[in-house]
Amino acid sequence: MKIESAAFLDQADVMLTRAECMLSVGLNEDAARAAYLACFHVAQAYIFERIVSASRTHRGVQTEFFRLSRDDARADHALRRFLSGSYEFKTVADYGVGPGAVISAQAAAGAITTARRFVDHFRSLIAIPNPGDIATREAA
Repeated sequence: MKIESAAFLDQADVMLTRAECMLSVGLNEDAARAAYLACFHVAQAYIFERIVSASRTHRGVQTEFFRLSRDDARADHALRRFLSGSYEFKTVADYGVGPGAVISAQAAAGAITTARRFVDHFRSLIAIPNPGDIATREAA
């Protein structure tokens, strides 16, 4: 595994720990946002392992992650959709105002649970190279 990918994975773990801490003190919006960010960092690692580059923008990471994971038969396709779906948590936490900008403790806890599954699943795929990636590298 590349050093950069390992750093992204470490940051994902930090974000999950923060999410759980935030949830425990009722910071639901921040907890859900941190859950999304954990997935974002794992997506960056997944991308970096395949193309030795990673976008820093949320849209760029989501687009490239979907492109690269689309044909990865090992990828849990329901989990990969969580990356883009959970971006709404970040939007609410960062920009939301008023009564519509509230994330329940239950929704935040669900986001953390799913984010942990996302992190674990895609971390395992990063650790074991996709056979298609190896064939592509050897042909280059």
